Amino acid sequence: MRTLRPQLASLLLLGMALAQRQVTVQEGPLYRTEGSHVTLWCKVSGYQGPAEQNFQWSIYLPSAPEREVQIVSTIDPSFPYAIYTQRVRGRGIYVERVQGDAVLLHITELQDRDAGEYECHTPNTDERYFGSYSAKMNLVVIPDSLRVTAVPQTLNKVEHDSLELKCEVSKSTAQHSHVSIAWYRQRGSEAPVEVISLSRDFVLRAGSAYAQRQATGDVRLDKVGETTSKLTIYNLHPSDQGEFYCEAAEWIQDPDDSWYAMTRKRSQGTIVNVQATDKEFSVRLETEKRMYIVGEPVEFRCILEAQNIPDRYFSISWAFNSSLIASLGPNAVPVLNNEFAQREALGQLKVAKESDSVFVLKIYRLRLEDSGKYNCRVTEREKTVTGDFIDKESKRPKNIPITVMPLKAGFAVTAISRTPGVTYNESFDLQCIIKPHYPSWVPVSVTWRFQPAGSTEFHDLVTFTRDGGVQWGDRYLGFRTRTAIEKAESSNNVRLSISRASDTEAGKYQCVAELWRKNYNSSWTRLADRTSNLLEIRVLRPVTKLQVSKSKRSITLVENRPIPLNCSVKSQTSPDSHFAVLWYVHKPSDADGKLILKTTHSSAFEYGTYAEEEGLRGRLQFERSASGGLFSLTVQRAEVRDSGSYYCHVEEWLLSPNHAWYKLAEEVSGRTEVTVKQPDNRLQVNQTHRNITVLENEWVTLECLVSNRTSPSSQLSVEWYVWRPGQPEKEVVAWLSRQSTLHYGDLATPGDLRSRLHLESPSPGLFLLSIQNATVRDSGAYNCRVEEWLLDPSDRWYKRAEDLSGLITLTVKQPDPTLQVDTATTNLTVQEKESFPLDCSILSRSSPESHFAVTWYSLRAKEAGDHAEQQEEEEEEREAVLSVGPDAVFSPEAGRWEGRLRFQRLSAVLFRLTVLQAGGADTGNYSCRVEEWLADPNGVWYRLADEESGMVAVHVQDTGSTLQSVICSNDALFYFVFFYPFPIFGILIITILLVRFKSRNSSKNSEGKNGVPLLWIKEPHLNYSPTCLEPPVLSIHPGTID
Repeated sequence: MRTLRPQLASLLLLGMALAQRQVTVQEGPLYRTEGSHVTLWCKVSGYQGPAEQNFQWSIYLPSAPEREVQIVSTIDPSFPYAIYTQRVRGRGIYVERVQGDAVLLHITELQDRDAGEYECHTPNTDERYFGSYSAKMNLVVIPDSLRVTAVPQTLNKVEHDSLELKCEVSKSTAQHSHVSIAWYRQRGSEAPVEVISLSRDFVLRAGSAYAQRQATGDVRLDKVGETTSKLTIYNLHPSDQGEFYCEAAEWIQDPDDSWYAMTRKRSQGTIVNVQATDKEFSVRLETEKRMYIVGEPVEFRCILEAQNIPDRYFSISWAFNSSLIASLGPNAVPVLNNEFAQREALGQLKVAKESDSVFVLKIYRLRLEDSGKYNCRVTEREKTVTGDFIDKESKRPKNIPITVMPLKAGFAVTAISRTPGVTYNESFDLQCIIKPHYPSWVPVSVTWRFQPAGSTEFHDLVTFTRDGGVQWGDRYLGFRTRTAIEKAESSNNVRLSISRASDTEAGKYQCVAELWRKNYNSSWTRLADRTSNLLEIRVLRPVTKLQVSKSKRSITLVENRPIPLNCSVKSQTSPDSHFAVLWYVHKPSDADGKLILKTTHSSAFEYGTYAEEEGLRGRLQFERSASGGLFSLTVQRAEVRDSGSYYCHVEEWLLSPNHAWYKLAEEVSGRTEVTVKQPDNRLQVNQTHRNITVLENEWVTLECLVSNRTSPSSQLSVEWYVWRPGQPEKEVVAWLSRQSTLHYGDLATPGDLRSRLHLESPSPGLFLLSIQNATVRDSGAYNCRVEEWLLDPSDRWYKRAEDLSGLITLTVKQPDPTLQVDTATTNLTVQEKESFPLDCSILSRSSPESHFAVTWYSLRAKEAGDHAEQQEEEEEEREAVLSVGPDAVFSPEAGRWEGRLRFQRLSAVLFRLTVLQAGGADTGNYSCRVEEWLADPNGVWYRLADEESGMVAVHVQDTGSTLQSVICSNDALFYFVFFYPFPIFGILIITILLVRFKSRNSSKNSEGKNGVPLLWIKEPHLNYSPTCLEPPVLSIHPGTID
């Protein structure tokens, strides 16, 4: 351990001596305004490796503080994320390297989304990682609320006047910030001059040009409101003239205690003109040169320099060799002498006032006699109260002499070209050189003439006229769009530039120059003409570089699929090349290929004979890739007959400069062998055999399931068959065509089966045959035959396959009879003349749809006949009382039952027969017989079952002759007993009441003991039965007699 301690101490000291990398970034948070230019510095120290370190800037947005968004890198151009790529490429964000280990991140126009935490990272160049490799800071983006406004105006002041200007500065920043204000004066393109300013620390200072005047109080800056400051300048000087504006800056203190100007803005300016009070003036005369040639123009400028010229009056006079030419008074109207007045009228001379301080004398075409001395004189005039002018001071500059020399007519013309041989679409220049070089004002016309290749005649191509115009010939108007003619400014040389040359520009060229002179009467005189040498220009077509892919391939595909054919141009002569593509197909039976489609160089389509014969027009689709070198032909919905060998024939076309297309080259591609076959048969129908047993009148559904098919777009037709018992062959029930049209077979046509059939397809491949209200005749073995139809490319349907399903054996039987009638035996005793019920109760039935026929029978005992004399034997006599059919039709009542029977159906399974007015002859045994009827699906009723009920023994008792029977049996006696007594008793009661009333009024002796009447008879009470089933009861209740 003692030996290790020195070594550890040495290593520790060595590690401390090694440099540690440290990345430092500008301290945050920094507040910057939106739209401003922002810089963030970052530097690294303690690093190893090269002196020039690399930096990478990233941001962590407030919306995703854990997610790094890369901005810019000094080493990797692909470093920025997509949202910053455009700004980095456009230098909206960039990194400025201050030195090898320090950079500045520039954001030229700060956006609201730029707020966040910025990270500066330096990739490792050290031997090992030691120290910090990145640093972060926060940048906060706040709105720019600084507003600087001033009223734009123009002020005209006089020297020693005062000037007052106001400027309004406002802000609404939430953070603590200061504002500085400064006033500037600017003249034209000169640098602005600071007048006075108020710093962010509220220190007032003037610019160097106005410091002395601010010290004397002539320059002031005052605050006249919360947001308004006022600049005042007393005792204006002429040097104060210019544009005045104010500039404000909003300052914020950064975390390092330094102040930063977030925003600077200036107001609109005020133009201030200061008029000096000086009355002195000076005059100078100017012209371009002193030596001229006859016909050349000359201009003399008389320039007046004075203060406040618009408010003063000056007159100007022009002199030539001390002779007056013209004069202009204060009204600027020129007055010329006789000779110069004539030249001014012919447009050869002009005297004018160009501005308040500049006066011009122009001679457009000098003569030899115009040589001499020229001068101008300026006289200041004063206007009196009477409106007259008085001459005051007069000044003139030094004379300017000029010399006019005659024009020389001897010259030579030469035509040259640097490119006698050019290729199509290239340019060439022709120059017509005239020597000596005449001044530009000398009238020279130059005409280029052209002799096309193969012709013997020259024709004028274009003329540069003597007055500087261009006139084109009538024969070659096509040259005009591709030809430029130019005349040199320093000479009369004319250059003819022809671009995009073609064979129409091939031939011989020459130029003709003419020297002209314009006479005093405006007529022209041709002084001389010269013709140049011949220049022959040859125009060659470009060498073709066309190459078409020769690769071969084979395609095998299923019918109704597209056939993709490609034609690839591997190289072309020019980027502007256009291609005509001809598509061919070669069949083994044909000697040559047949044209399918041709696309011209102008993208027009032409169908070939093969496309017309085979009906391919609607199935062809031609495409050209965006790159331009790949052409595709797609034959849609391929047929078997489309099989063959396909290839393309490519023609390369170029546009000549005269906008005419010409074919440069052609080439044939490799072949594509195409084999088209029909799709494989994949039709499968469920082969499962099934047995179905149903009751008659039920609904039965037979299923035909297609488990697989050749194509999802195929159409299916389904045909149903049945083998019925006893029939030698199968019969067609119905079929559903591929157009979903339902047809009925001969089996379903004549009968009611057609109305009971229902064919549907609830889902693709599932077909259901439903038979409603099945009958026994519907029994048999059913199956379906499915045909699959496909659509060929010519939109014709053909049968591709068919398949049979398994047999479905259908058995339809009638329902089993379950009819049960109550067979219980009952005894019933009734009195004579009473009624007795005979109930027929059905305990169970075979079907809820059953109808019943009910017959009641009477069984009476009788003696045996003569054939049984030796032995007495009792028999029963069976008599039908009433029959009710299943259709509720009643049978006629027998003689002794007539009028005494009442039928009731108390429920669907309970029938009641009531016998009225029972007599002794009605004694006997009764029963009911029930027949159950059902309707088959055709509506025909048949008897399914019948059953007889138990016996009902009825005994009718004889009650003898009673008062009730006697009265009820005689109508006269009935009315005598029940109706006649009532009116009699009524009359008797009324009579008694009248007598009693009179006797009470006449004498009280007529009253009984204690005032009670001697006789009181109560109203009789009569009970009777309207049906005469009960005898009437007459009750007379006696009164009380004292």
